[in-house]
Amino acid sequence: MALGHVLLGLLARGGRHGYDLKRQYDARFPMAKPIAPAQVYATLERLLRDGLVAPGGTDRGGGPDRTSYEMTPAGRLELDAWLAEVEAPTPFVSNPLAVKVTLALLVAGDDAAADYLQRQRAAHRERMREYTRVKTDPDTSLAGVLAADYALNHLDADLRWIDTALARVASLSEELRP
Repeated sequence: MALGHVLLGLLARGGRHGYDLKRQYDARFPMAKPIAPAQVYATLERLLRDGLVAPGGTDRGGGPDRTSYEMTPAGRLELDAWLAEVEAPTPFVSNPLAVKVTLALLVAGDDAAADYLQRQRAAHRERMREYTRVKTDPDTSLAGVLAADYALNHLDADLRWIDTALARVASLSEELRP
């Protein structure tokens, strides 16, 4: 997901200045990777350069002047094209858990790999409890609930993988022996 597309989506309902876009991002995507205000402004500059946004005016409130940005027709076409694209499943899986299990087996043996998996399972379960608390909090927005559901499903898949890996530790150890 490109931050430029996210900002275009947030501008679809009308012009906003950079700080407001940051607040909207934080509110709409509460469990996404945080972004810094500098990222927002750098991305807005690229969108401006590419003709996807245009300055919409300046707010001269009590603080520094704030330029608001509006999506251009070209920006709308870009956003619509991006929204229509199906996300291709990742061809390569970056799985630090599998790498650590393999290395634990190579370096320290079955017990170390099994111990790592048990500790990882406990960490995943704790994170699932956190997301469940967020999801069941009546003050959580629908966007927050949706993000928690997504995270919970991914954590659940990891837990199933951890259980499978635990069942295969001895076999994996034999396979990795020189």
